[in-house]
Amino acid sequence: MSRIGKMPIEVPQGVDFKLEEGNLVTVKGPKGTLSRKLAPDMNIAVEGGVVTVTRPSELKRHKALHGLTRTLINNMVVGVTQGYTKTLDIIGVGYRAAKNGNKLNLTLGYSHPIEMTDPDGITSAVEGTNKIVVSGIDKEKVGQYAAEIREKRRPEPYKGKGVRYSNEKVRRKVGKTGKK
Repeated sequence: MSRIGKMPIEVPQGVDFKLEEGNLVTVKGPKGTLSRKLAPDMNIAVEGGVVTVTRPSELKRHKALHGLTRTLINNMVVGVTQGYTKTLDIIGVGYRAAKNGNKLNLTLGYSHPIEMTDPDGITSAVEGTNKIVVSGIDKEKVGQYAAEIREKRRPEPYKGKGVRYSNEKVRRKVGKTGKK
């Protein structure tokens, strides 16, 4: 039995959980609405304010989908109640970020500035000139947009310059030494 899959999901007050034909799950809460079509062979049951996910058999595919389905539903419930944020730090001389409407302008040492538009449902904010906070209700979209920002200039191991997550540790390397 999946340790994660068998855990029940508590649906808090003020959250509307709707299960439709073909495992289409819609979760509506104070921060917004999320809907997702989940694997049709998983059994999702709603009793009172508790959602449980069970698998129909012990097939390898069903075992893999069990924990995934439960986690996706839980992420939706947490997203519409609390939301998700990712924080990125920009490190490097002359590297900075600025916000202009829904556009994020990045200066990362290239010959041109980089302009990124916030996707639907995702907001980015700039704190100071070297900290970006990406937030939204969909965990997958928040993580994807933060990864796309980071990919514009990944942290390099020699000087540590680039865009990195706030909790990311960059492993530093020693540079070349010349012979005398």
